[in-house]
Amino acid sequence: MCGIIGISGQKNVFPDLHAGLLALQHRGQDAAGIVTFNKSFKLKKGLGMVSHVFRERHVPRLAGNMGLGHVRYATQGVNEELDAQPMAVNYPLGIAMVHNGNVTNFNQLRRSLYQENHRLVQTSCDVELILYALAAELETKNLAHVSVDEIFECVAAVQAKVQGAYSVIALIANVGMVAFTDPRGIRPLVMGQRYDDAGPAYAFASETNVFDYLGFETLRDVEAGEAVFIDMDRQVHTRTCFKKNPAFCVFEYIYFALEDSVLHGRTVAGERVRMSRPLARTFAATGLEPDIVIDVPSSAYFFASGMAETVDAPYRRGLVKNPHMGRSFISPDQESRERVVRQKLNPIKDVIAGKKIAVVDDSIVRGTTSRHIVRMLREAGAKEVYFVSASPPFQYPCVYGIDMSIKREMIAAKYSVEQIARYMGAETVVYQKLEDLQELYKDLPCCFACFSGEYPTELTSSELDEIEQERVCSKNK
Repeated sequence: MCGIIGISGQKNVFPDLHAGLLALQHRGQDAAGIVTFNKSFKLKKGLGMVSHVFRERHVPRLAGNMGLGHVRYATQGVNEELDAQPMAVNYPLGIAMVHNGNVTNFNQLRRSLYQENHRLVQTSCDVELILYALAAELETKNLAHVSVDEIFECVAAVQAKVQGAYSVIALIANVGMVAFTDPRGIRPLVMGQRYDDAGPAYAFASETNVFDYLGFETLRDVEAGEAVFIDMDRQVHTRTCFKKNPAFCVFEYIYFALEDSVLHGRTVAGERVRMSRPLARTFAATGLEPDIVIDVPSSAYFFASGMAETVDAPYRRGLVKNPHMGRSFISPDQESRERVVRQKLNPIKDVIAGKKIAVVDDSIVRGTTSRHIVRMLREAGAKEVYFVSASPPFQYPCVYGIDMSIKREMIAAKYSVEQIARYMGAETVVYQKLEDLQELYKDLPCCFACFSGEYPTELTSSELDEIEQERVCSKNK
């Protein structure tokens, strides 16, 4: 999972790109980068957080009235500066690109790009494949004057070839900015507008919270298989290029997106409260009566507070989060995740001691972090601990850009709920029911593959094995 932003305006966009990446930092902490265009591409990227990569000395060099930004959380390949985004090529046109997602036919595309177009993919980052695929399509057009129709034709050809999940923003030098999604719209992409003194500015981003910080009006989501092209005169052109049955990633609502973002017309905070209702009914069916309901900060707050209202138990803040620590889910290995949890969470003993506690988290993947949280609550004096997961059991790997781990590490793929509770040291574990989650989203087609194993895209068993093996190799490096 990554965060992307692109802005086309009439004044220097670097300050807005930088601020936008800070608003998207929760989506990736491995690397960050910005590219701007002013007669030529100006690029700066590196490993680490946004605040670590960019310094005041970079500001003058990165001035431009169009630009892209990216924060990376590595899912495909390893975390090296070579794989950081944005990426750019100079032939047949200057093209810079950022993306969020995961290409599932990576190896097939890499071979065909070399055999058919003589383009050698040098990194393990998916965006290089999409970048070269778009460049190869543009190469067949009249480069002296690429028309709007030709831009959309090239995008449609890329969407037909590139399988998986992706939201993409590309800068084409002296032509314009184009943003597009995969045919099923699995990964989020939203569009915004702002009127400056010099004229209109347009922006694309992974989440709408970026627009709130930058003073942009949110216009809409970029839909499944759609492309939006902003030409050099800031004229907007749209077309549905290559669309299949939509399947938006439901985990955006559960965990990745921030609570103040709006995706497909739904505020993330409100969606988490909605999900808490059936979760509370499932919990109530156990007959357990907690003294208090607490959350694992901060993505589980609306799940826990909403559930507390339904089960008629008071919500309390029982764990304090250190705001200077990153998100444990997107830390690169288990040792790092446990270190982050130890450093970022601290129980409030006066709230916990002697209580029967329902502790709500957004999910349980490996179970080791959840086990550590239960241990902390026990040490703080909890009488009983009921661990509640706002998402159903993870039993299948996500191949669309969320590194939920390889299947053999997913605790629910190997053990029963009772065995998981014993491992975690909790009295019981309660999961959201998959059928309840699917019922909530019957009016918004979503991807539930990590819970059900039903992948919405064309995915062969060999491709699935290749993705799994690649992740195994990455973990061993």
